[in-house]
Amino acid sequence: MENKKKPLILVTNDDGITAKGIRTLISIARELGDVVVVAPDSPQSAMGHAITINDTLYVKEFLQHDYDHKEYTTSGTPVDCVKMASHEILDRKPDLCLSGINHGSNSAINVIYSGTMSAAMEAGIEGIPAIGFSLCDYSHDADFASSREHIKQIIVQVLEKGMAKGVIFNVNIPKATKEEIKGVKICRQANAYWVEEFDKRTNPNGKDYYWLTGKFVNNDKGEDTDEWALAHNYISIVPTQYDLTAHHYISELNTWNFGN
Repeated sequence: MENKKKPLILVTNDDGITAKGIRTLISIARELGDVVVVAPDSPQSAMGHAITINDTLYVKEFLQHDYDHKEYTTSGTPVDCVKMASHEILDRKPDLCLSGINHGSNSAINVIYSGTMSAAMEAGIEGIPAIGFSLCDYSHDADFASSREHIKQIIVQVLEKGMAKGVIFNVNIPKATKEEIKGVKICRQANAYWVEEFDKRTNPNGKDYYWLTGKFVNNDKGEDTDEWALAHNYISIVPTQYDLTAHHYISELNTWNFGN
């Protein structure tokens, strides 16, 4: 790639610009192209595809004196970050958008709620190849180094081979040492979900409030799922898409009588 123009890589996340995960992803991306970072100024986990429409948005440069690339923070959501990067900050379309590395899993149904994956989805909607990375470790000081070479190789493959229009990679990494990680598996999204409850409490003023709680249930016994891969110390890649149409059900619905 020495004789080619370096790819422009947009890096974002939902944990905020100072999170250890995005700092790791930035350092990997800088080995592969020209990097611009646009990330939230504070944690925005589980924001899904939320955008800011009833409040003002602020953008400011985030200074890193030892770096030769630009970084910006926004007051908005992860999706806001991608929109601002595309329409206000960058002077050309990025060749790739990387979101993460998230502190915590975005496998199975978690992809629906994920700010990390929603930022990647927004990039895909705007015609930018995109990958969302997540590590199955919620701790602030999670070990991202063990999967560094795998992450780099996934990015290299996308840069070299491209990505089908409308497809976004959801990459999840098990909580494991470098030696324990067995490799990468291409997977489907597991049929696994949260069984939720609300913990109702009362404050000293007698006003009720709630904490969302629950447990994660995986009833999917398939060995081709992201949950299976992660449980067996494989990195999972699920090709996802923003087209939510249930295409397989259209022919059935066409047999219904809607009074036409």
